Amino acid sequence: MNGPPALSRIVVAAAVASLFAGLAWADAAGFAGAAPAWWLLPVVLVIAIGGVDELVRLASTRDLLLPAWLLRPAVVSIPFAAALGAQAFSTAGATAAPTAAQGWSAAAFTLSVLLFVAHEVQGYRPGGRSVERLAGATFILAYLGLPLAFMVGLRLMCLENLGPEQTGRGHLGIVPLVSLVAVVKAGDVAAYIVGTLVGRTRMAPVLSPGKTWEGAAASLGGSLAAAWLVLEGWDATQTGRPWGGWPTYGLAVGLTGMLGDLSESLLKREAGAKDSGRSLGALGGVLDLVDSLLFAAPVAWLLWAAGR
Repeated sequence: MNGPPALSRIVVAAAVASLFAGLAWADAAGFAGAAPAWWLLPVVLVIAIGGVDELVRLASTRDLLLPAWLLRPAVVSIPFAAALGAQAFSTAGATAAPTAAQGWSAAAFTLSVLLFVAHEVQGYRPGGRSVERLAGATFILAYLGLPLAFMVGLRLMCLENLGPEQTGRGHLGIVPLVSLVAVVKAGDVAAYIVGTLVGRTRMAPVLSPGKTWEGAAASLGGSLAAAWLVLEGWDATQTGRPWGGWPTYGLAVGLTGMLGDLSESLLKREAGAKDSGRSLGALGGVLDLVDSLLFAAPVAWLLWAAGR
């Protein structure tokens, strides 16, 4: 871990973590009277647009040209539908049920797929690879848009109201979302440190030569420690817990986080790229930062929803 590259990674990671922490505090506090999730939606917007551009660029290395101008708003609409849908329920005086908010995201996803079908029908040319483009666009909507919607859903989990006071009996605040980020990123950091220092046994030598079983074991340990710290140490008075408690949560979210990391390695390997992009300097691209969160988000949401 010595040398300028490692130091650069640490500096960029610290800056990103500080920015997220500040926005999370503002969101949790309802700063300036904002409703839950609205301080964090700019982060969702950046991830959605940056992720789309990187995925489109990776697809282009396989001569598959996807319409980024159409994918950007389509992907953005899916997580934003969760926030707007929950707000609509609250305005109507109903409880902001997590499953109800996700229904809006499912509708946005389905309508986006139909939009891409219409786009290909309108511009159809024999031999124009329409089916491949439809498959690629649908993959991006599912790979990026739906997990982001689950992250928004975690922020709005168990809220009895959507005002900045959030004092209902079932109030969980920002804990579900923070638990996801903390568990996954603690695993990422532990895997990087242990894998770099003592990693010897490669886990996926062809797909991702840098990942080792020693790092994977450390990742699970870091995820479990973070799950215990957040779920047991953050707020002992909160009434809600994810299904299975912190051990199940740490293992399930940690494992799916590692799978998400490997999934992006698969995409980059197929495209012949080391990183998804360079927008975050030494950390790579947007997808390099959030890949592990994408697979873990639906699992975290399911555990929190089942644990209510």
